[in-house]
Amino acid sequence: MCGISGIFNIQQASPINKEILQTINRLQSHRGPDDEGYFIDNNIGLAHRRLSIIDLSGGHQPVFNETKSVCVVFNGEIYNYKILVTELSELGHQFETLSDTEVIVHAWEEWGVNCVERFQGMFSFALWDRYKQQLFIARDRLGKKPLYYTQTRKGQFIFGSELKVLLGHPDIDKTLRNEIAEEYLMYGYLPDPYTAYKNIFKLNPAHYLLLTPGSTLKPVQYWDLQTPKSTLSWQDTQDSLICNLKEAVQIRMLADVPLGAFLSGGVDSSAIVAMMANLQNNPVTTCAIGFNEKSYDESEYANQLAHRYKTNHISKIVSSDDYDLIDRLIDIYDEPFADSSALPTYKVCQLARQSVKVALSGDGGDEVFAGYRRYRLQMAEENLRSKIPHQLRKPLFGTLGVLYPKADWAPRCLRAKTTFQSLAMNTIEAYGNTMSRLRADQRKMLFTSEYTKQLNGYSGLEIIKQHAANFSSEDPLKLIQYLDIKTWLPGDILTKIDRASMANSLETRAPLLDHQFIEWAFSINNADNIRGTQGKYAFKKALEPYVDDNILYRPKMGFSIPMSNWFRGPLKEKLKTNVLSEQMFDSGYFKPEYLTKLVNEHTSGRSDHSDALWCLLMFGQFLNRQ
Repeated sequence: MCGISGIFNIQQASPINKEILQTINRLQSHRGPDDEGYFIDNNIGLAHRRLSIIDLSGGHQPVFNETKSVCVVFNGEIYNYKILVTELSELGHQFETLSDTEVIVHAWEEWGVNCVERFQGMFSFALWDRYKQQLFIARDRLGKKPLYYTQTRKGQFIFGSELKVLLGHPDIDKTLRNEIAEEYLMYGYLPDPYTAYKNIFKLNPAHYLLLTPGSTLKPVQYWDLQTPKSTLSWQDTQDSLICNLKEAVQIRMLADVPLGAFLSGGVDSSAIVAMMANLQNNPVTTCAIGFNEKSYDESEYANQLAHRYKTNHISKIVSSDDYDLIDRLIDIYDEPFADSSALPTYKVCQLARQSVKVALSGDGGDEVFAGYRRYRLQMAEENLRSKIPHQLRKPLFGTLGVLYPKADWAPRCLRAKTTFQSLAMNTIEAYGNTMSRLRADQRKMLFTSEYTKQLNGYSGLEIIKQHAANFSSEDPLKLIQYLDIKTWLPGDILTKIDRASMANSLETRAPLLDHQFIEWAFSINNADNIRGTQGKYAFKKALEPYVDDNILYRPKMGFSIPMSNWFRGPLKEKLKTNVLSEQMFDSGYFKPEYLTKLVNEHTSGRSDHSDALWCLLMFGQFLNRQ
């Protein structure tokens, strides 16, 4: 795991300012505290920060080919690099190091832009070919490794692993994107390819850029999750699931530094640890945090699995009112980010880094095997949609959705407002409504009339519609899994773990997000993924010999914090300072009186607006730093 950055004078040839390149590169030194390296040649400058994982003595970057005509800086891991080394060596390529990075330069020489299709792993890299005068930049299929880029008014193309790298450049345009409040309050993050800034972008997962002097920026997609041509039988699923999972885990256990795993006590992390224990003789090092408040603590389940596999288990109980990290989140994520589990995620990464340098995680299990409760709810809604014509559904459930009160305080069976709203919609609209941090009606009440006019009818739903247009099947469950993999996964889950781990100089690897494993799992029959009230049914059944039933079949808790209580107690003043700040009132996005209403109703105990207020707190901190 590392950090990369660079400057390319795309419009006119002129020398690269090495001092500026060094300055912006060192803004991400936490991503690579072990080493740094630079390459400057006429109008191109590449930079690297290294966290040494493989080939500790010979993996210094940039890495070159034999003639020094091809140069690469690389963030990530190519897990199948040894197979590629053998293949490329037989084709006449000569290797000087034992690192996976060198595979990239020789693969480029042999296969050009198609080299990315050969890589199994997580990556973002920038490669310069001096003979061809081409800059090739690529990001992995699922978006595990980030890549930000922009083009300045002076014609410089600038890129980096984190947004702070670009923001540190003196010529960067820091104009905020007009749609920022609409998209952020819908998603809780800024979805790819957008950022908070008008002229700064994320390279979408599974895309590359091929640049030459004078060229325009046109990202090209090289992979997509295809609609399955056929579904697996129950027996085929059960026969091959564990074998495929073990393969995905095993290739991620290669490292020249201490390696371990996160163990939350949930299904996915327990599955990863169980596979690791079956693949190595030495005890697995596992890391877990628990909370001193029982309703938020899963540590007993983590301890149970650790005891079963005799792991070297490192556990720490943290206080449920440990909120000192809140002020650091904007520095870690560089833009508004509303997933409150970023706090405990940072803590477990911090704990893991004390013992290991690489940690395997269970990220992706819910998306791949349809584990989220909302999948089951959406399928139930789809069943009703198929039976009631839209011309009847829309007025009936639309009216109920307006009249029914928002009841987050009530038992789940009585929280029907979102369900009524979704039943009045089509599949795509319903998915967007369910996934929204603040639903469209809530955002409408919050936004000023001036901002609503500026949006000119635009909704963050447009991003979901664009992805849905690329999915050819009419299967509603596969569709929303696909949409999650395109939006929620890279925008929230993978962003959260990348920044939290890299802030602690820790590499994380996610076997369940191996692209070959996902392609196989996407062919599992829907009825085998969701059976009755159980999500991830086929996955859990296959794991029964490896994980205890009380872990597999207990209700999902999640990695949450007691926000509601915090905002009525120790964070009450911080909430007011950030949400009711001059910057928020003057931003033009929000009605000051409605912000005040949300804060007062929550802090007085009359209503629970904790989710919305957390989003607004993070947005307020962002605006206050501008």
